[in-house]
Amino acid sequence: MDMDFVFRIAAIGILTSVVSIVLTRAGREDVAMLATLSGLVVVLLMVVNMLAGFFDSVRAVFQLA
Repeated sequence: MDMDFVFRIAAIGILTSVVSIVLTRAGREDVAMLATLSGLVVVLLMVVNMLAGFFDSVRAVFQLA
């Protein structure tokens, strides 16, 4: 895991929180919740993709199937 990945997750978190705060202050709590959930989904997809690469590397190291 390189630092670029950590910085991407942090940037998505900061951007999501800013958007959520702005939308909440504008009285759009429902859209703010959707924005927060979409940021969470994006980060989770990034982590799942990274884990898939990790398991492929483990499989290649141990020469499994």
